[in-house]
Amino acid sequence: MDLTPYLETLRADLAAVAAPAGPETTRAAELLGHSLEASARLALLEALSDAAAEITTRLPDASVEVRLRGREADLVVNHHAPEPPEPPAAPAAPAAPIPPDGDLTRLTLRMPESLKTHVEQTAAAEGISVNAWLVRAVTAAVNGPMPPPFPPPPFPGAGGRNPKRVTGYFQA
Repeated sequence: MDLTPYLETLRADLAAVAAPAGPETTRAAELLGHSLEASARLALLEALSDAAAEITTRLPDASVEVRLRGREADLVVNHHAPEPPEPPAAPAAPAAPIPPDGDLTRLTLRMPESLKTHVEQTAAAEGISVNAWLVRAVTAAVNGPMPPPFPPPPFPGAGGRNPKRVTGYFQA
């Protein structure tokens, strides 16, 4: 999607508003229009990205990404094969669902670079965007306690003590 026609329309509208004020104001509007192009392009890309994220949250088996190629933005839909059904798990207490109110908000998340890389790889392996993966992970975490990724190793005779502590007698 070429964003240039939208930016030219914005620039023409600005010039049309300035025209009745005279040639100096028209020239100032023209200069302002050219200097605002980068900011307006970024705002349009941000709007496309937010729209793609909102659409992704509403698609059960696909995700939408904004890909940049030079100064053009492409919306790409990635379809995912439905996962095979898992065996029924023990019934859990029903969690209060989060109402989909449709409003989106921006959140700045800071994390170690290694974790970010792992999240990107996991999302890519699942064929979804990092944003969609994070939204899904946060939703799952909010909807109920997540089981540990693996059970703690059995430690016979721990008796409630710290299983990482080893005591005893050693003879060499």
